[in-house]
Amino acid sequence: MLRCHRHLPSSAFLSSGLAFVDIETTRGPAQRASITEIAVVQADEAGVREWATLVRPESRIPAHIERLTGISNEMVATAPRFEDVAQDLFDKLDGRIFVAHNARFDHGHIKAAFRRMGVTIRPRVLCTVKLSRRLFPNERRHSLDHVIARHRLDAGTRHRALSDAQVLWQFWQYVHQSLPASDVHQALNDLLGRPTLPPFLDPAEVDALPDSPGVYLFYGENDIPLYIGKSTRLRTRVLSHFSADHGNDRELSLSQQVRRIEHITTDGELGALLEEARLIKALHPTHNRQLRRNREMCAWQAEADLFGGSSLRLVRAADMHPPSSDSGVPTAIYGFFRSRPPAVERLRALCAEQRLCPPLQGREKHTPGRCFNYQPKRCEGAYLVHEPYETHPGRAK
Repeated sequence: MLRCHRHLPSSAFLSSGLAFVDIETTRGPAQRASITEIAVVQADEAGVREWATLVRPESRIPAHIERLTGISNEMVATAPRFEDVAQDLFDKLDGRIFVAHNARFDHGHIKAAFRRMGVTIRPRVLCTVKLSRRLFPNERRHSLDHVIARHRLDAGTRHRALSDAQVLWQFWQYVHQSLPASDVHQALNDLLGRPTLPPFLDPAEVDALPDSPGVYLFYGENDIPLYIGKSTRLRTRVLSHFSADHGNDRELSLSQQVRRIEHITTDGELGALLEEARLIKALHPTHNRQLRRNREMCAWQAEADLFGGSSLRLVRAADMHPPSSDSGVPTAIYGFFRSRPPAVERLRALCAEQRLCPPLQGREKHTPGRCFNYQPKRCEGAYLVHEPYETHPGRAK
């Protein structure tokens, strides 16, 4: 479908060329062929042109998505594959500002589809959710339905790609006609010039992050914990979630859900790791499935001078406390290991290699006056005082 309009609101951004984009999908992941419809409304100094096409996905459209979009499996059965329309789409996007509502979703799916063909696209991306939040800060909701109702836009057939792309073009015209040009241009310059952040996330929360060691927490709707991570550079790590290429469906899903960020600074990398494990155990964030599967991660921990008579204790990471010297006795941590067997095996190998005394390591029970490793020369006899304690830790370290 191709249509042309001539009446345009004055805007310096028109000279760059705009592409208002919307897609419909099976709601499958971006890394599979799940697009069912694509529409682009091009706007520039020459006019406005519309283009839309159905696309045949890799899998069937679920019944509830059929009801939502009106796009049935029968409609797409003979539709072209993405590869068949890719050249047309590339030409319509090339060199233009990519404008979409919750742009990470539309841009992510299209970028992934091109990538499967070996083609890379890197347009400047403008999210109209963020634009609405910036221009109408007193409004609480900025979904496309709320934008339509608030500004009395002509919605046409909702959840069809061309109708939704047309709404974005209407919204663009509305803000240019209703608000001071300087305010609109400032908002556009700021949004196009800053890193791509999730549409519902307050940029001030990212700006407040220090670039130092610590733990960050992502929260979604109703303050549900989504993800907990650690880094030696908090701000850089958080931004990497949102600026990463959309080759990871989990990152794409996470960016669409996050509403709020918290952070906790720590003394160093080890403190961050332990705090991360503790918080995951306590909060059970929905996107930390892999770390939750690794709940047996552990390390050897000693609360006193390791070779002054105390023993090592195998402790799960989630139950540990960061190293501390408040008591004057240093806490030592050795590891980490995914589970108990490799931790025990590693300690056994070190003891054999350095001929350390197993009772002093906590690996064997103390038998008064006897050491079963000294006689066959598997240790130097520190437990039997044949080796001074001060010599033993020197070899252990």
